[in-house]
Formats: sequence, structure tokens, C-alpha cells
Amino acid sequence: MTHCHPTLRHLWRDHRALLGGLLLMFVFRSAWADWVVVPTGSMNPTILEGDRVLVNKHVYGLRVPFSRLHLTAGADPTRGDIVVFDSPTTGVSLVKRVAAVPGDTVGLVDEQLIVNGEPAGYAAAPGDAVAGLLATTRERSPTALIESSGGRAHPILLLPGRTAPATMPSLRVPAGRYFMLGDNRDNSADSRYVGFVARERIVGRADRVVVSLDPEHHWLPRARRWLLPLQ
Repeated sequence: MTHCHPTLRHLWRDHRALLGGLLLMFVFRSAWADWVVVPTGSMNPTILEGDRVLVNKHVYGLRVPFSRLHLTAGADPTRGDIVVFDSPTTGVSLVKRVAAVPGDTVGLVDEQLIVNGEPAGYAAAPGDAVAGLLATTRERSPTALIESSGGRAHPILLLPGRTAPATMPSLRVPAGRYFMLGDNRDNSADSRYVGFVARERIVGRADRVVVSLDPEHHWLPRARRWLLPLQ
């Protein structure tokens, strides 16, 4: 018969409420909902560096905690969703927008997104779209536009002088795969670099900014961005 080490027994007896609570928290964060800290500007101007983003993990299917095994099918990601996924090349968690879903054709011509032969529409974004960007980004004289595609609209950012693929031949998205783009089109390691993203790699949908802290001003709160829904 095996016996639990006395130290472990005492630890469990004295702190079981705390330990049980921590275990439940980790299970909840793994399977139901979590938050991610955004360290880069690849989703500017929608998401800023220092945003803490709420990730709805069960919307695309409830998973076994700490695994990629799904217990329920859930909804499929749709064009325009902002999702968190594990990079096919590095395994690092990335936050991008779904530009095309399985069966779509997708391409770029001089920064213009074309899905299923339909070019996206573009209009100037409101003047405050670049106001919250880091100073190092504003110094690049970025252009903020509203991109409309498939009945959904959201802001994107163009950075003059950056060398990023502005034109891409039309590709068909394979079954079970998705094509991702960052809203900051000239500064994003998205499907133009990492390829199509498998459905099972998609962790969840980014629904809103929970808390935002400004890295350029001693991490002071950006209160206006707290609980901000994401387009």
C-alpha cells in the first residue's frame, strides 16, 4: 500500500480550499475562457500593445482542459472573427482576424483584400483611429482605413515604407483550414508567412479588451479601453 507523504497530506489539509480553487481556475481558463496579453502591434488599430483581451474558448467547441480534444463541435469561425490560435510554425499564441474560411478563394492586390472574387471596400477611418497608437508607430505616418468585406467592417492600418506582401495570388483555402490576417497589414506575421491555420489550432474568439495598460507611460491604465468590445 502506498502512503501520501506527510508534508503533502499537511499541505492538502491546510490549503485544500486554496488549491482546489486554483485547480478550478486553471481548468476554467483552459477550457472555457481566458485572457491574453497583447505585446505587439500586429492588430493595430483594433488591439493595442498592452491590451488584455478576453478569449471565449467554448464558442468554437468545449475542449478537454489542457488539450486540443473537443468535447462539443461548437460554431465554426467566420470571416471577420478575431481569433487566438497556435502558430503552425512556432506554436506561439497569435491574435489575428479570419480573412477567409474553408472553400474560399483569397488574394491581395496592392493591399486590397479579395475574397471569392469580391474586392473589399475601403474608406477613411475616423481621425481618432490612430490616436491610441504607440508614438513609434505614429511616427511612421500610418494610414487607418475601414475595410468592408462580406458584410462586416473593421479598421486596418497601413505603414508606409514597410516591406510586407501587398499583393498575393489567389489561393483556395483547404478544408479544415483558415486564412488569417493582422489588421496592421504591414506589420503582422499572419497566414502570408505561416500559411493556413488548422481548425484544431484555433483556441478561441477574442471578444473584448478587459484591461489596457499603456507601455509608453509607465503602464498606466487606459481606462477608456476597459471592457471595450472588439469589432
